[in-house]
Amino acid sequence: MGSTTLPKWASEPCIMGIDEAGRGPVLGPMVYGCLYCALSYQETLASLNFADSKTLKEEKREELFESLKTDTSIGWEVDVIDPRELSAKMLKRTKINLNEISHNSAMGLVSRVLDMGVLLTEVYVDTVGDADKYRMKLSERFPGVKFVVAKKADSIYPVVSGASIVAKVTRDRALRDWILDETDENIHRNFGSGYPGDPETKAWLDDHKHPVFGFPTLVRFSWGTCTPYLKDFVEVIWESDKVDEDDSGNGNRKRQLKLSNVGFTGYKRKSEDIESSGKGRCKFFQSRKLEQIAKF
Repeated sequence: MGSTTLPKWASEPCIMGIDEAGRGPVLGPMVYGCLYCALSYQETLASLNFADSKTLKEEKREELFESLKTDTSIGWEVDVIDPRELSAKMLKRTKINLNEISHNSAMGLVSRVLDMGVLLTEVYVDTVGDADKYRMKLSERFPGVKFVVAKKADSIYPVVSGASIVAKVTRDRALRDWILDETDENIHRNFGSGYPGDPETKAWLDDHKHPVFGFPTLVRFSWGTCTPYLKDFVEVIWESDKVDEDDSGNGNRKRQLKLSNVGFTGYKRKSEDIESSGKGRCKFFQSRKLEQIAKF
């Protein structure tokens, strides 16, 4: 993102701002961005008209992003967190919540810039959760750096405003250029803003749910927004690799697990839709003439 050779100013005391884009949407990645520069460049940075990215029109954000990319006195980095990664972490048996994912991403950016050799002395962060606890967490991890953690930091500190533009433009472009893994002929890209309250987004979710395979990979299926759509989903049962030791009648029989046993709950199957207990086959596979194979 920044240049591969470290600029001379990076060995002077430097400041950095960190902000995110896409924390709330049910579609697409969450992006953390940072912007850093020499402490001596701070006044010039304030004159570049960065502002909280949410207050700017898309064209203005794009223009500012392109200008900061060509400014040799500024460095920037991003961390793009895939929707599948967000859902997987939030639905693990030992869950990783969104605040922790956010904190880890921000700390990852600080580590990345320090490892490049940049002399970071001050870092300004838009808070996630309790600001004091977050600041203490960051200070313990990076004792040589002064952290300022505040609400609305993107509208207070120009270096965080710049980071918010980096994050927002990167997310907008990622969503705009997203390559849908699914190839269904009816899949379309009219998904709106991706925010749960957007009627276009809700309509897209309803159009693209599948009773067995769930949602396309663009969707953060761990979001509560998705729950109402899951009532029509079938219950999935599969054989686990662990042999059921309690079954004395057949030592080789494998246990069957339900999705409800690993965090998915409350969705009743229709008996005619799925039978994966050996007595029948799922209609989805039957209708497509799909067969199990043991050898390739």
